[in-house]
Amino acid sequence: MNKQHSQPPRAVDFDRLNRAWYIDKAVQLLVFVGGISAVIFIIGIFVFITKEGLGFIIGDFSFTEFFFSQNWRPTSEKQTTYGILALIAGTASVTGLAMLIAIPFSLGTAIYIAEFATGKTREYLKITVELLAAIPSVVWGFIGLTMMNPLIIDLFDVPVGLSVLNAGIILGLMAAPIMTSIAEDALKAVPDRYREAAEALGATRWQVIFKVVLPAAKNGLLGAVLLGVGRGFGETMAVLMATGHSINIPGSIFDSVRALTATIAAELGETAVGSQHYQALFTIGISLFVITFIINLIADLIIRDVRKG
Repeated sequence: MNKQHSQPPRAVDFDRLNRAWYIDKAVQLLVFVGGISAVIFIIGIFVFITKEGLGFIIGDFSFTEFFFSQNWRPTSEKQTTYGILALIAGTASVTGLAMLIAIPFSLGTAIYIAEFATGKTREYLKITVELLAAIPSVVWGFIGLTMMNPLIIDLFDVPVGLSVLNAGIILGLMAAPIMTSIAEDALKAVPDRYREAAEALGATRWQVIFKVVLPAAKNGLLGAVLLGVGRGFGETMAVLMATGHSINIPGSIFDSVRALTATIAAELGETAVGSQHYQALFTIGISLFVITFIINLIADLIIRDVRKG
């Protein structure tokens, strides 16, 4: 009769366990620092721009003149005026036109990638969208300045092609990739049982998409649009190069305008540090920060609600 000899228990390698524990704690600390640093940086940026613009706000700041006057004359010898109504109108007009262009393209692309494309076609399209999102804004600005400008002049017989139309097209192409990515994630988050149930009732492919998938993903799609709006309000170089940089409340899409971000970028380097003009530019920065922060916060809350659902 063979006797089974049990093997002695292996000795526990406490040194190896200790190393694994320390590595785990170090990774946890690194992830925590990386996560909290974003919050710290945002708070630091807001504190910095608030400190630089506080002198203008508590000094001769007039809420009515600042937000409702279209006269931006910070270097006038007779009377300096700090009114950003025309700048707000320029930013809003360019962003609004960009969204009119970007929303159909981004939603159409997201629907095709999520609902129709399969295999390598889907992967190639997603990679292409990500590559478009990685193009620097100054490159888009050069496209607007050197290609779109003469094209608009020739097509529409206008004296200048640097206008709301030019900047709106460029900004729409810039915002479309990130909107497509978020919208595609929202469409893919819709459970397959919704599609299967609709198809079992005899719905066609397009009926499933328009009657079931899009309503179920509406919050995520809205979040994608809001992120695009935030990108439009915060864009600088492309808007600076494509709008014509003229202080003007636009009456048509062929008028040149100036955006809030472009004003800061163009004037801050030539302004004396600590002057009223310098502080007024930072006050514009505070306004932009608050607007974009609210837009991005709303978009983030909507997307979080979609993922929880």
